[in-house]
Amino acid sequence: MAEHLASVQEETTTSVAASCPPSSTYRESIRSVTWPQWQIRSAGSSQSGQSGSTYSSISGASSSSAADFGAEELTEIARRMVSDGYTQRMVQAFTSKDGALQNWFVELDVDWVLEIRGGYGGSRRRLELLLQNSSASWRQELIDRWVRALTIIVVSTSKELVAGVHDTLAAARFGKASISAMLVVVAPILAVLKVENLQAVLHMYICVSSASRDLGATHVVTSEAQSIFNEICVLLEREESRLIETISNSLSKMRMTLICDDSWVMDILRGGGEVHRKIQFWVGCIVLMRKAHESMQKSSTQSHKAENLRRLIDGTIDYTKELLLRKSEFCSDPSLRYMFRLNNSYFVAHEVPEPSVSLDLGLGSGHHHRGLELTPECEQYMKSYFDVSWGHVLSCILQSDSPGQPKRRKKNSSLAKFQSEFHKTYQAQKFWKVPDPQLRSLMRETITKRVIPGYRDYLKEHPELEKQDSGGSNSPAVLEEMLGELFEG
Repeated sequence: MAEHLASVQEETTTSVAASCPPSSTYRESIRSVTWPQWQIRSAGSSQSGQSGSTYSSISGASSSSAADFGAEELTEIARRMVSDGYTQRMVQAFTSKDGALQNWFVELDVDWVLEIRGGYGGSRRRLELLLQNSSASWRQELIDRWVRALTIIVVSTSKELVAGVHDTLAAARFGKASISAMLVVVAPILAVLKVENLQAVLHMYICVSSASRDLGATHVVTSEAQSIFNEICVLLEREESRLIETISNSLSKMRMTLICDDSWVMDILRGGGEVHRKIQFWVGCIVLMRKAHESMQKSSTQSHKAENLRRLIDGTIDYTKELLLRKSEFCSDPSLRYMFRLNNSYFVAHEVPEPSVSLDLGLGSGHHHRGLELTPECEQYMKSYFDVSWGHVLSCILQSDSPGQPKRRKKNSSLAKFQSEFHKTYQAQKFWKVPDPQLRSLMRETITKRVIPGYRDYLKEHPELEKQDSGGSNSPAVLEEMLGELFEG
């Protein structure tokens, strides 16, 4: 099936009019625009955990430089196509009915769209079969091509082309024909996409929503051309509604599936409490929905849709937090349970921070550590982790008379027991994972500052023991160095 679409594209490429630039002029530039790689990760991935590099790539997706998902590069390509006169020639050729739309779509790397739209030889059914039997990454690639093309069409039509040509009516008709053809394939694509392609659907939704906003704000000279633009907006709004309905239904299906998923405990054990792949998937969806919401807020005509999406985002965030709590309850090791909650809660807060809490700018009221802000929820998980993991180790040499009172060193405590418990805890947790470097550093320092000083003070009060352990494998310096190796995974 894939070979069929590829062969059709190559055959069509050779038919491009000689007056048009070679396909590599624009098409290769369009193909080179890439999206953040984490988008193609599926919630059903067989991997039990994610690497630190994956964590970083997701974090990067929420930054301002990556938030446009290639829109700036595509806009530049569209402007080049207009300034070169190529788009204007396509409009003129379209008016003279010489197959310009096919040549235009070849250049945009989506000539398969016209094949599907025409329905020749069961092409729509072939697309459905192809999507059903292909990998998630291939489906993502096909949708990426669609998104790139629609972005360029809208920029050319709404911002560059209309402003730079005399015949705005012809440009409007060309834009409508191009966008209509692109929208025809939305329904068959959505009909066969699986749940793991939710992020791809979100990407389509962002693209269509932005197109609706941009074209809705476009005003042209003639009333007839404006009427055509209004018709395009109606088409876009219809597909926008279709996409948001698919998104909402997909989220509901995923929630029901995850309720019955009993693989979490093994994932937590194998991953050493790190950020779970399904939490990453949910957060990726939330980041994309927030981008769409930000786009809607720029348009007064989309305020109602923005509010509906806002509620969907809030519900997804709440569910994500509830999910990690519910699934972690089945982990029998309380230390690992709190480690898992801390890692995942920190990840959620870092990627989709609440308006009143900042993890990077020092605006929150949580724990501050070299620019790191912890939410109260994360602070509580860290405290609970320390109490169940290292509290009993420290209690071998320290005690408190009553709650809230300073701890005192025991007079008749067992140094051997402290050392034994320390090594036992260290060995059990050495290969647990804290993916975020700042959080990992904070965890190490917190444990070190609460365990090592008490140990040093205890040895000073017992000179005979201090001399015995000052240069051995249980010296404070050696134990402190060991703590500095925790949580690398």
